[in-house]
Amino acid sequence: MSNKPKSSNYRRGVAAALLSSALVGGFLATGPLSAIAPAQAEAVRVESNTQQPGFADVVEKVSPAVVSVRVKSAVKETANNGSGFPGFDQLPDDHPLKRFFYDFGGPDQYGRRDMEPRKSPRNKPDRVRPAAQGSGFFISEDGYLVTNNHVVEDGSAYTVVLDDGTELDAKLIGKDKRTDLAVLKVDDKRKFTYVAFGDDNKVRVGEWVVAVGNPFGLGGTVTAGIVSARGRDIGAGPYDDFLQIDAAVNRGNSGGPAFNLNGEVVGINTAIFSPSGGSVGIAFAIPAQTAKDVVDQLIKTGTVSRGWIGVQIQPVSKEIAESLGLSEDKGALVVEPQPDGPAAKAGIAAGDVITAVNGEKVNDSRDLAKKVAAISAGQTAELTVWQKGEAKAVKVDIKPFPGDEQLAAASPKPGDEGKSSALEDYGLTVMPSDDGQGVVVTDVDRQGDAADKGITTGDVIVSVNNRPVKSGSDIDAAVTEAGKAGRKAVLLQVQRQDQSRFVALPINQG
Repeated sequence: MSNKPKSSNYRRGVAAALLSSALVGGFLATGPLSAIAPAQAEAVRVESNTQQPGFADVVEKVSPAVVSVRVKSAVKETANNGSGFPGFDQLPDDHPLKRFFYDFGGPDQYGRRDMEPRKSPRNKPDRVRPAAQGSGFFISEDGYLVTNNHVVEDGSAYTVVLDDGTELDAKLIGKDKRTDLAVLKVDDKRKFTYVAFGDDNKVRVGEWVVAVGNPFGLGGTVTAGIVSARGRDIGAGPYDDFLQIDAAVNRGNSGGPAFNLNGEVVGINTAIFSPSGGSVGIAFAIPAQTAKDVVDQLIKTGTVSRGWIGVQIQPVSKEIAESLGLSEDKGALVVEPQPDGPAAKAGIAAGDVITAVNGEKVNDSRDLAKKVAAISAGQTAELTVWQKGEAKAVKVDIKPFPGDEQLAAASPKPGDEGKSSALEDYGLTVMPSDDGQGVVVTDVDRQGDAADKGITTGDVIVSVNNRPVKSGSDIDAAVTEAGKAGRKAVLLQVQRQDQSRFVALPINQG
């Protein structure tokens, strides 16, 4: 038998036969060649009698009321005049390097090129540069809008960008650093779409919220999530009471609203917790009722007036309550009354616990701050105070909140002389202060109770159970007396530089 390859005619004949067979098979199975198609001719679709709920209706209504806020600030010209080189302006005007930058638009200090010829800016007035951008929302048809203080605080000029891209100039009406709120006003003949504040007290953890804003300059961005928690204290100020939400909030969302499903503003986005700088699902919003009160005052007067009684306070822990004989760990512990302040004049002292204001129970130190701030200056409030083991009513004249520079209080300075006294139970070694005001901690056992409570070398123990101490024996006596009275803890007032706080230490009953 020959091993020669088959001829090309033979191979073409076999291929044609196979193709004919395939076409016949295709025709028998599916019809003509032009009708060949997959067995499943239509895309998958799930029919449902009910459409899943969404946020489109809310977003459609509220979006025109939300704006992007652009802030500019005046910047003085420096010696480099935007060249990026110190002393650049000191070069002669005909210097080649100087002519190159000015004539051909060299990069300025922001790395930009305007690519237009320009003259030397010597004696040029202050210029305005972009400083910040954030979000905001209209609260009236005549152009009042709300944003964050930290968005506008460094600004000298403000522009708002509407939902349709229109840019309008705005002016600052007022701002409040303590709640991080600000009010701007746009003067225009048009009537603006606006939104209203809702009642955040009715907001429950787990309810939906919709955030609208300008993250990373992407205006009109909508995200949704739930209320994750209420009453968050993030250390931003004395009136912290934030809503925590998990809607995506990023840089540029500051000052934007968080809506409920009725289109009411229940919070104003102001901060995020993020190791990366972007959203990780933890954002904080100023509650609507707090914002409403502040905004109303800013619109009327441009400033915010708060009541003040002049006390440094801290929460009451379970140990502190036990050391003072309180039945529950509620109220605000007075660390130090402001000298000549309203509370001090009314007889309130360090170690007292304020448990109620005008009959309303005080839950903690933040609650006291909010209750007092809500009282107008000039009024008299009745404070219920736990003092020396009993409750008493104290009348306090409410004063206006002073400026920050007036809040600093003098504090005793630790000395370095005197005889030491060991307090082995707590792992402390102390010595009298050279000014006779308390005792200085000279050594702390890292395994002791005092170290566990944060007491360190150099701290000054001013009092124990509200009794001034001047030596280690005074502390020993106070601890012994508290033990005989059946107390399970003693309360130490500890001074560190210009800060004072109370620490509860357990009494060794063995």
